[in-house]
Amino acid sequence: MFLVYRVVQNQELADEVPRLRLYQANCPSSTAIRIAIAPPVKKRLLSETMPKSFEIHDQPATNNAMVKEVAGFRHVTILPMKKWQFWLGVLISIVFIWLALRGLRLDQFWDSVKQANYFWLLPGIAVYFVGVWVRAWRWHYLLGPIKKIPTATMFPITTIGYMGNNIYPARAGEVLRAVMLKRKEGVSVSASLATIIVERIFDGVVMLAFVFVNLPELAKMTNTSGMVGSIQQVAVLGTGVFLGALAVFLLAAMFPQTAMKIGLWFIYRFIPKRFQERVISLSNKFLDGLASLRSPFNALMVFSTSVIIWLLETGKYWFVMHAFNFSVSFFALMLMNGIVNLATTIPSAPGYIGTFDAPGIAVLTAYGVEHSVAAGYTLVLHVALWLPITLLGAYFLTREGMHWSDSLRAETSDA
Repeated sequence: MFLVYRVVQNQELADEVPRLRLYQANCPSSTAIRIAIAPPVKKRLLSETMPKSFEIHDQPATNNAMVKEVAGFRHVTILPMKKWQFWLGVLISIVFIWLALRGLRLDQFWDSVKQANYFWLLPGIAVYFVGVWVRAWRWHYLLGPIKKIPTATMFPITTIGYMGNNIYPARAGEVLRAVMLKRKEGVSVSASLATIIVERIFDGVVMLAFVFVNLPELAKMTNTSGMVGSIQQVAVLGTGVFLGALAVFLLAAMFPQTAMKIGLWFIYRFIPKRFQERVISLSNKFLDGLASLRSPFNALMVFSTSVIIWLLETGKYWFVMHAFNFSVSFFALMLMNGIVNLATTIPSAPGYIGTFDAPGIAVLTAYGVEHSVAAGYTLVLHVALWLPITLLGAYFLTREGMHWSDSLRAETSDA
């Protein structure tokens, strides 16, 4: 389906009718003209004013759409919805939930949740938001060669991104914050995504470091779930993947001309000619996003900041632990933090349901924590990590007057 829509307000109605009639005369017969209502337009008034051949809608329908604005009109090509990724994530979450609940005494689990001292969540949440501020500073630092943007500006956009990761599948929040940054500061989506990928690579390296620090102790443990026994193999494989990706990005950052030559070789041989110019443009913007890694000092700064971020998040694990009747070392919680966050890279239902919980419970039970207590703690920790940042991100998104269901999603096509 192909359509054209235009958002109108009350004061624009008189001017819009002749403009739209002229535009319709030059459109293919199969084109639908859709009028989207911008508050406080009255739908009745709009229906009386606009030609009957125009469709009237409360919101611009751009879900699963490619949108390009031309002369103030949004050209929308509706794309088929890909549902299989969502249902694959749901299936994986169900498997992990089954692993988490297998053998669990629900009455004991509920008792541990009811008896928890939730006062300890307050300092935990406070420490977590300090970590989010540091994340915003790290993103500001990575974007520095492209544009100097204050951390105070980056913080709301960062929280919106993490909110998006929590409620949308496939880490859509990463794209959401890149689009938000483009709207507010004019930074291209491609360059923003390059810095976000760099963040994720450094995060993965730190998570693996947390695991490796505890490997000697982990080797002495056994666990009936079978999860802990395979952590060493996963850690070795993950190290190769993350370090390999980090090496590629560092080399591309330090030798951008060589990287572009290699990229052009692939583009001219494997990309259809009609897309080559677009891909080349995106590649140039992407390499611009890696500019902060051209200095070894900058790379070290990003790594150091990443360590601080994840130590602060482990601090939240430590505070929430005090709400429950068990105690493990801070290093054990570092191990748990590393494992559960590596596990959340596996596709799952929105909010990392199951992929966060099952590995966390497995690690704690391997340390001798009772299954019901480990499950209660992991559930409360998951909610404490998910809910505050989601609410704050939703507040900032609402304050901007934007919704993920509008043209934000479509703006990713204009990277």
